[in-house]
Amino acid sequence: MQEDLQESVDEIARLLGASATLEDRSFQLLAYAAQSGAIDHVRQESILRRRATDLVREYFEGYGIAHAEGPVRIPADAALGVLARVCVPLRHGGVTYGYLWLLDSGAITDERLAQVRPLVARAAAALAQDARSRQDLGGLLDELFSADPERRAGALARLGPRGPVAAAAVRAAPDRVAPLWTLPRGVLARPPAIDAPGDEAVVALLAPARIAADVAARVQAMYGTSAGVGAPREEPGEAWRSWREARQALTVAERVPGHGPVAAWAGLGVYKMLTKLPPDDLRELAGEAAGLLADPELAHTVETYLDRGGHVQQTAAALGVHRQTLYYRLAKAERIAAADLSDGETRLRLHLALKAARVR
Repeated sequence: MQEDLQESVDEIARLLGASATLEDRSFQLLAYAAQSGAIDHVRQESILRRRATDLVREYFEGYGIAHAEGPVRIPADAALGVLARVCVPLRHGGVTYGYLWLLDSGAITDERLAQVRPLVARAAAALAQDARSRQDLGGLLDELFSADPERRAGALARLGPRGPVAAAAVRAAPDRVAPLWTLPRGVLARPPAIDAPGDEAVVALLAPARIAADVAARVQAMYGTSAGVGAPREEPGEAWRSWREARQALTVAERVPGHGPVAAWAGLGVYKMLTKLPPDDLRELAGEAAGLLADPELAHTVETYLDRGGHVQQTAAALGVHRQTLYYRLAKAERIAAADLSDGETRLRLHLALKAARVR
């Protein structure tokens, strides 16, 4: 596909005498012709970084290019340092898969654009085919993320991903469908099964490690839910471990305040240990704080106090209460839990129990 796109861009640039680039729907650069004449900072950055910034993307999408059915003329903006250009949406089957960008000094007329219409259609068809292929490959992620070595080996042979990679898990909202085909090339995505139960309604992602967190955040924004990102793995054959971490990070993102909406395995702290516990052990640990958990305000007070290392002034400020109120609550908590909060081991036990309760 890459050679086909490059040939199309080179031929379009030759016929129109214009500096041309071709990007996918996520503004990732796929091909570009030789640049001649004046070019602006946006074009330079696109070629050097292989991707437009979110600010640039927002600016150009403001002209309606994502839904336009024909070329869109974007005027120059001296204040922003943007030269005039023509954006030709690469549409196939009523879907926009990318954009052809042409810097325009005023010589690109509608008649001349009509001459390159077959080349535009050819590029759009290539992008559409690539999107379908990636969707099919995304179905192999369950195999790649399996703990069974034989299943993983078969998926690796077909997918051939290069490391380092990282997995991500995104909770899917029941009433929204994310356009996963708009994700950057090199990202594999598997949508949840239709009518999947709540705990299984999760989008599976595998991406180059350097962009995994950004991809997870983008899909999370599409769905409006939570996401977890696993640690990178140099060997794609170890991606299943990153996937397990991503699922555990997703649990924390959903249940622990301050860790969402996107939680990375590297930043989970003590929750790394807690999410690895078997359900029975987690339930037993959380049971250590059963008495406190019956009073949510009291449990929150003790957890906040322990989070701050027993610092009374900081805890009172965080809770918005007077120190005497805090002392009263802590004394009540000691009676209910039959615990001495001045004892280090007791504090550790209660602290872990309260964190375990959140994970459950």
